[in-house]
Amino acid sequence: MATHLVLIEEPRDWKKNYPDVMRMTAQEYLNSDAFSKKKNLRIINLCRDYSYLSTGYYCSLLAEARKHKILPSVRTLTDLSSKKIYSLNAADLDRDLQKALAKINPDPVDQTVEIDIFFGQTANEALQDIARQLYELFRTPLMRVTFERDRLWEIAAIRRLHMHRLTPVQEEFFIAALNQYMSKPWRSPKTKTTTRYDMAILFNPAEKLPPSDRAALNKFVKAGKRLDVDVELIEKKDFNRLAEFDALFIRETTNIDHHTYRFAKKAENEGMIVIDDPDSIVKCSNKIFLTDLMRTNRIPMPQTEILHKSNWTNLVDKMVFPAVLKIPDGSFSRGVFKAANAAEFRQLAEPMFKQSDLILTQEYLYTEYDWRIGILNGQTIFACQYFMSREHWQIVKHDNQGRAHEGTFKAFPIEQVPEEVIKVALRLAQLIGDGLYGVDIKHNERGVFVIEINDNPNIDAGVEDSMLGDRLYEIIMAEFIRRLDLRRGYGGSRTIGLPNG
Repeated sequence: MATHLVLIEEPRDWKKNYPDVMRMTAQEYLNSDAFSKKKNLRIINLCRDYSYLSTGYYCSLLAEARKHKILPSVRTLTDLSSKKIYSLNAADLDRDLQKALAKINPDPVDQTVEIDIFFGQTANEALQDIARQLYELFRTPLMRVTFERDRLWEIAAIRRLHMHRLTPVQEEFFIAALNQYMSKPWRSPKTKTTTRYDMAILFNPAEKLPPSDRAALNKFVKAGKRLDVDVELIEKKDFNRLAEFDALFIRETTNIDHHTYRFAKKAENEGMIVIDDPDSIVKCSNKIFLTDLMRTNRIPMPQTEILHKSNWTNLVDKMVFPAVLKIPDGSFSRGVFKAANAAEFRQLAEPMFKQSDLILTQEYLYTEYDWRIGILNGQTIFACQYFMSREHWQIVKHDNQGRAHEGTFKAFPIEQVPEEVIKVALRLAQLIGDGLYGVDIKHNERGVFVIEINDNPNIDAGVEDSMLGDRLYEIIMAEFIRRLDLRRGYGGSRTIGLPNG
């Protein structure tokens, strides 16, 4: 379980009405060897001065050297020292910034707006989303951001606020924000957890086709408890809490231009164990990349061509129909269409090229089902046949009302899966990484053909776990533990055996 430590420069900076959290002066921390080998220590640096080579700066620097999680980091301090970096780092929030500030300050005469941000929270609810995004960019406990408008709003300055100069109103907000930030460790000694690790599972309760249903998520939580891991379900809104955990397991459909990728990237930057890792998301999310990867490494796949919007019309008449069209980053059968002839192909392709400069066309291979081979760290952990949706050519059929209709399934012991199916799945997974993958394969009289590999494969209760039951969830949890143990020098001995494959 992680422990929080607050660093202050003067004991009087921490007032009597502030939370009773473990704290020490910056000088004590710099001169103490007692914390150099302490694990899972997360430090909140509230020193008066963060400037280069100051006491506050050295606290953050030494914390990083001691492998402690520190807020703010030296990189953040460096970024905040240069005004030029403000616009560079905050470029992606420009549209949100203009929209939010236009609502709260439409008067063209008033050219300045200031907000105080405490641990990612601001008292101005209209600017909370902007405050959260700024905190993600510059993870500083207490800061004041000044916006100025010439033609458009821009960040004029980001300055830190000093604890010993807070007003009574600011003090109340500081206490509330700190309590929220440190909500997990705020427990009495009698109820404080003694689990070895903390894991976050990112999910979206509103997602229509999630990678894991609620029953499966509950099984992950229970499996973690059995293996001495405290598992908590988190959502998109919990981004600022990510550093509280040792590991992140993403059970929400991933994409590059999406908060799931930002979660994965931030977790990686925080030194956490994360599945899906950012590289796997990037590699698996784009079918153009996968096509080239499989072609280069001679992974068998249906005959596939990459079409560019500048020349695709010249190639249509040479195609064999029916043919399948795919948008590069589609998921759950979305963005995948079948054309019976050249005219239908043109009709389908034109709107797709408005979304992407490149699309895929692939020969249509009919099979009654697709194999899904689940792979974790280069080993097979489950195998299923997914049957086509009723009266449809795909596993998932999306109707005109946006509803999804899925086909049936059949799970198999791994030793009963055709050997060539397993071998090809493992070959492709090894080209991606050591994460959790689902390889989709068609198998007919011509042989084995890979359709795609998913970085975020389905694991639903009563489906993928049909053969192993609760052991499947323990296998995945045990892999997180093995990686955490190795990272902390424990030898990774707490591994649960995988099924044959």
